[in-house]
Amino acid sequence: MTTKRSRPGAAPEATEPPDRPRPRRAPKTEERQRDAERSRKLLLDAALEEFASHGLAGARVQDIAERAGVNKQLISYYFGGKHGLYRELQREWAEREALFAEEYAPLEEVAVRYLERGLADPRPARLAIWRGLSGDTQEIPEETSAITADLARLHRARERGEISADMDPGFLRLAVMGMVMAPIVMPQIAKEASGLDPSSPEFQEQYGEQIRRFLRHLSVPAQIEGYEPAGREP
Repeated sequence: MTTKRSRPGAAPEATEPPDRPRPRRAPKTEERQRDAERSRKLLLDAALEEFASHGLAGARVQDIAERAGVNKQLISYYFGGKHGLYRELQREWAEREALFAEEYAPLEEVAVRYLERGLADPRPARLAIWRGLSGDTQEIPEETSAITADLARLHRARERGEISADMDPGFLRLAVMGMVMAPIVMPQIAKEASGLDPSSPEFQEQYGEQIRRFLRHLSVPAQIEGYEPAGREP
């Protein structure tokens, strides 16, 4: 306890000691993990926005960090830099895509699910377009695995008679991707062709139904002279 000086001849007055700063509590392991997960998510969301708008070459690390509201050094810390962040986005998308299509889901339903998802968030489709325009041919293992699994599923669907026997699964996949992505990456053409705003529920409902009808025709066995479906006795 300290004393306070008073007028001469008076007894000193007692005073309380000044408050001492409390020691800072070190964050717990769970808190650090939550902070790290939150920062990673913020960076991935911001990067998707920037890459979809400007492509890999045009996106700036500083802009990504500012959009995420975190220090730009965290991009290097968590992802090894801008390219690592870009690859992580591609990897996560491929993993989600691998879980998207069920084994026995009709092709028409899978296509409409992709359409609905793409119209709800067009950024992954735009990112794919940027990737193609930039000539990025790097192989992403998760993406390769997802495509391989999808093609195997289409082959099995053809063997079951759910897809016309004269359809090539690889080219069919490309065609379906084109149908799904067209209104997402070319909304002005979709609007001119349909008279509807591609972002509207009316467009999604009507175009989705047209995709279903188109793909149903692919399940009708092909009538080609001299052609025998795989696995069928001549």
